[in-house]
Amino acid sequence: MKNDNKLSLWEKYLTKEIGIEFKACLYFFAILFFYCVFRVVNGVYSAEILHLTEMIFTCYIIGYIQVYLFANFDEAEKLGGREIAGMIVCTALYCAVSHFGNWFDKCLPVTAGFAAYLLLAYVCVFYIYKSKRRIDDKQLNEELRLFQTQHKKVHDEDK
Repeated sequence: MKNDNKLSLWEKYLTKEIGIEFKACLYFFAILFFYCVFRVVNGVYSAEILHLTEMIFTCYIIGYIQVYLFANFDEAEKLGGREIAGMIVCTALYCAVSHFGNWFDKCLPVTAGFAAYLLLAYVCVFYIYKSKRRIDDKQLNEELRLFQTQHKKVHDEDK
């Protein structure tokens, strides 16, 4: 008989892919916000479609790097050396693409600000995921307690 409690290879893969999709959207929005603020501050009220395309593709590629090379560092239990290295490498990749893609007119101070912004975003996302896990744990423990209470009640009625 098949063990339905164990995740299949397909389910594990699908879970990672959904996570990458979510990360791509999350980081694309954060990058797009920074980009739009940069453009507006410089008196430009439109976005370059090529820049947007580069941004979203970069977010997907870096999402794969985050998940498969750096063990999903923004969803880690703690911020250790591997997680910080992942944040730095991924930030450097975003900055390299932004520079060569001319997202910020190759302005090094803006690119440095972009790097700081991304590092802050990574740290914030790390703490958001950590908080979500804590809340989920509490919720699951409460549901388990309720289930055990109900199960005990039914079991006692059967006696």
